[in-house]
Amino acid sequence: MTLVFDGYPQKYEIEALCRTFFPYRKMQFVYEYHGSVEDDMVLYLRLKPVASGLRFLVVVVDPTTQRAAHITRLERELPRKEIDRQFCLLLFPLLQEVTGIRPKWGILTGIRPVKLIHQYRKEGKTDPEIIALMQRDFLVLPEKATLAMATADHEIKVIESSHSDSFSLYVSIPFCPGRCSYCSFVSQSVEHMAKKIPDYLALLCRELDEIGRLAAGLRLRLETVYIGGGTPTTLSAEQLGRLLGQIERSFDLSHLREYTVEAGRPDTITAEKLRAIYDAGVGRISINPQTFADSVLQVIGRRHSAQDVFDAFALARSVGFSCINMDLIAGLPTDTLESFSHTLDAALELSPENITVHTLTLKRSSTLYQNDRNQFAGGEGDTADMLSLSQQRLIESGYRPYYMYRQKNTLESLENVGYAKAGYEGLYNVFIMDETHSIFAAGAAATTKLVAPNGKIERIFNFKYPDEYQRRFDEILSRKGEIEAFYEAHLPYSVRLQDR
Repeated sequence: MTLVFDGYPQKYEIEALCRTFFPYRKMQFVYEYHGSVEDDMVLYLRLKPVASGLRFLVVVVDPTTQRAAHITRLERELPRKEIDRQFCLLLFPLLQEVTGIRPKWGILTGIRPVKLIHQYRKEGKTDPEIIALMQRDFLVLPEKATLAMATADHEIKVIESSHSDSFSLYVSIPFCPGRCSYCSFVSQSVEHMAKKIPDYLALLCRELDEIGRLAAGLRLRLETVYIGGGTPTTLSAEQLGRLLGQIERSFDLSHLREYTVEAGRPDTITAEKLRAIYDAGVGRISINPQTFADSVLQVIGRRHSAQDVFDAFALARSVGFSCINMDLIAGLPTDTLESFSHTLDAALELSPENITVHTLTLKRSSTLYQNDRNQFAGGEGDTADMLSLSQQRLIESGYRPYYMYRQKNTLESLENVGYAKAGYEGLYNVFIMDETHSIFAAGAAATTKLVAPNGKIERIFNFKYPDEYQRRFDEILSRKGEIEAFYEAHLPYSVRLQDR
């Protein structure tokens, strides 16, 4: 497929929309058009000033026919986002005709659709007006607009609870017992990295100490801690205790509202590890089955059974955990609507406080993408029905959608939604998705995201792989100095004291 841009060189939104219809198709881009392009499908987009304003032309040429659409806007100048939107509105029905696919989110390609709801509400628009605007301006179907609206209702309460001097902490443990077929995270098998974990942990503790020193000097308030990965419970109970003890020594936890450890894989969970986590003051953990179908677990490379999830969950409850999240994935290979319904039954039987329903995303570095992506290339299927079923069943069972995000290369361009019982919303999930406040991050592949009240955002990246993290650790520490400079520029000392 070739995309030809004539008079308008910006390709990001156009490419994102095309990948909604053709997620795995190779694309090339042409910016100097000389009259013809040879390819099995060509999309031609032209922007031309004319006497009456700006003329938009879109032509789609496939092997059998040619489809075209055009419009003239009276304005002579438009912001880039509006030009993108006009092209997408013209292109969408043409691609729908070619493929027979009708993406439920329309031309809305961003990863944070709920932010659009917050924006419209700040402008004073009513909820019926917002739903109408999402349908008209972005071609979002009513069911998705309504879901985004409900999510915004619950998310805003968490957002407004943050202070101007708040921040969260993310700690990366990039090790797993094995790699799932759909995974692209920078995680290393414990079997291969066991000898290196002590050295990694020692440096991680040093980085946490440095971040804690900076946070104290800037008089910032730590609200949530999230230890993820990878699978943090690949560490031993002793190693977990050391890490959690370092966090307690390095940070003022007196304002902490949520402390999460992603236990994740039930085959890494033991009573000893859970007690080490619980005794350190952690109140929230994740136990992630992904599916309760044993046959699907085998296909995706998980080394545990559905019964192992039940056993790990019961063990966590016996230790004292009263807030547990479970991740499920819709669209896994060989899963069906019937078996996914069984997964929902099992999760609801356990009654965790949070259930997060993800749509399968085919990351390019995953073995599933590299080996089996063609099985997902047929367009619309059961995945949308799985999400609709989960939404219906979870809401009926007392769960409320409280955060949402989308990713590239997700089946049918669908969404991931976190559901929670009232009062158990995952604060960190909202803060990072909404970009409410800064997230300081430690460990391999971790990204610190600095957020100023005026919306200014800067990122500080750690090296991805554990070996590189250890080898270039001094560079990582030196980069942390950018935190101080950012806060001095965007959040003066007087502002950092106003909420205290």
